[in-house]
Amino acid sequence: MDKIYVVYWSQSGNTQAMAEAIGQGITDAGKTAEVVFVSDASLDELKNAKAFALGCPAMGAEVLEEMEMEPFVESVETFAGGKQIALFGSYGWGDGQWMRDWEQRMTEAGATVIGGEGLICNETPDDSELAECQMLGKQLAGLA
Repeated sequence: MDKIYVVYWSQSGNTQAMAEAIGQGITDAGKTAEVVFVSDASLDELKNAKAFALGCPAMGAEVLEEMEMEPFVESVETFAGGKQIALFGSYGWGDGQWMRDWEQRMTEAGATVIGGEGLICNETPDDSELAECQMLGKQLAGLA
């Protein structure tokens, strides 16, 4: 399958910028990126995918966004076994606990988190962080 999904939730645009950079890395690696907001994403497409990316910023007390992303992630947990999943997101406070919790959830569901950990940035991603996102997209493309 040449199409690789990058599903994200973003409020300020920071996580969206990361998603788009990951999509660019996928495209640069010769695959087709499907970068979609979580409300437009298809669980069935992800069930059939070997690898995909999920992105969400830290919300509240360092948790995933609760209305759309959290229920989506709960559904992904039911079929995550054997999948290669890239996790990413931005934060404005705290120390990244939301991402460590998310990594643990995906690992416990049987997925492999690409790179062993999620990719996070504080506030708006700078050029070097966007370059990291592009590299993550290239890694993802190599696994799909």
